[in-house]
Amino acid sequence: MTAKPTFRGAEAIVGLGAVEQRNRIASGALRAEELTEACIARISATEPDLHAWAWFDPEHARAQARALDAYRGTGQPIGALHGVPVGLKDIIDTVRIPTANGTALDEGRTPEQDAFVTAQLKAAGAVIMGKTVTTELAYLHPGPTRNPHNPAHTPGGSSSGSAAAVASGQVPLAVGTQTGGSLIRPAAYCGAVGFKPSFGRIPRTGILAESPSLDTVGVIARSVPDAALLAEVLFGHDPADRATSPAPAPRLLESALSTAPLPPVFAFVRPPHWELAAPETRDALAEVAGLLGEQCFAVELPPAFDEAQAVHRRIYSAEMAKCLHTYERRGRDRLSDVLLGAIDAGKAIPARDYIAALDWPDVLYAGLAEIFTRCDVILTAAAPGPAPAGLENTGDAVFNALWTMLGVPAITLPLLQADGLPMGVQLIGRRGDDGRLLRTARWLTDHLTRIEGGA
Repeated sequence: MTAKPTFRGAEAIVGLGAVEQRNRIASGALRAEELTEACIARISATEPDLHAWAWFDPEHARAQARALDAYRGTGQPIGALHGVPVGLKDIIDTVRIPTANGTALDEGRTPEQDAFVTAQLKAAGAVIMGKTVTTELAYLHPGPTRNPHNPAHTPGGSSSGSAAAVASGQVPLAVGTQTGGSLIRPAAYCGAVGFKPSFGRIPRTGILAESPSLDTVGVIARSVPDAALLAEVLFGHDPADRATSPAPAPRLLESALSTAPLPPVFAFVRPPHWELAAPETRDALAEVAGLLGEQCFAVELPPAFDEAQAVHRRIYSAEMAKCLHTYERRGRDRLSDVLLGAIDAGKAIPARDYIAALDWPDVLYAGLAEIFTRCDVILTAAAPGPAPAGLENTGDAVFNALWTMLGVPAITLPLLQADGLPMGVQLIGRRGDDGRLLRTARWLTDHLTRIEGGA
């Protein structure tokens, strides 16, 4: 099991979970300003080493917290995140706050309208703590963020700042995105819970587009209930995002905290390219499967899944070439070689190959149908191993891209470690079955914690 950050004295407020922080503020036992000040102190102490923030203004955070405390004093109803600080990945638009998308080409850019998720957070009473570092245009070229467990190791990407900020206790919650493995991988590397919902459940309006067929908004927290709390606020429908559709308001937190009618069943899957998994990853996942006993069975994916990585790359590159065309036109000489390589590869993909690739996700998802008739969730690795040494790259999304392309919900749990670095256990659910995935994730966390404690 991976170690959790330790908080002492006044910082103990930061160590509380987001659900507990929210409940204490609602009851009057804690003020939003107290919690915000504790987070500011934590950021001041750790940010010189982490570099998790692209924009952070403590006075702006304090002003929000004071206003929220004053509002609560009126006795009017408060939102689900009233007074809880949240970090936003710096590709998510925020009114009057710089949103630079991780590129010098957008330096000083200040949006005139909030993204859908920003507006949802404000309506729920969250304190927008600041903008967390992203890689260049949310692709692979690293930003300055370091891994909170070892600054010589990558934090992953592209939601690097969001993962590092939560894992280090700077904020209890953060929002990120995933097109390949941009949320699950950094959460696993940094030792946080990362939840990527089913495709289309959180609107992407006002967020940098890379690949509209793949781009998914997700959340990072320190526990499954905390992740459920934030995701529930963000779920919704926006006609401006055609991937979304009207649906009943989810009860994700209630689902995460609920008890399953029967013990959950897990299907242990070794995904394509399993040979890239580090020995410690293979051993740790086999141990988890063994601890689950008859509740876990191993299964092989059909041979067609071997093509998934190439298909994902085809969709991603073709759509990126279109979405980032304006950046290339404005300043090709100011973009990294790795980003330009992907854009150029996308421009070279024939239209017939791209259109054919769009049929694959539903075909492959149908191949999971038989597996899901026998299990609640799929159990697999979140990354090939712990965070690699060095800051030149953000790691490998080989164990994430498949699930992103299929549009299924995924969550990584910080339940493992190797050489002092965290490793994630990834669970995959059916499309649209986000509540069951969260409930099973909490069950697994509690189950393995009890075993570790000898209960």
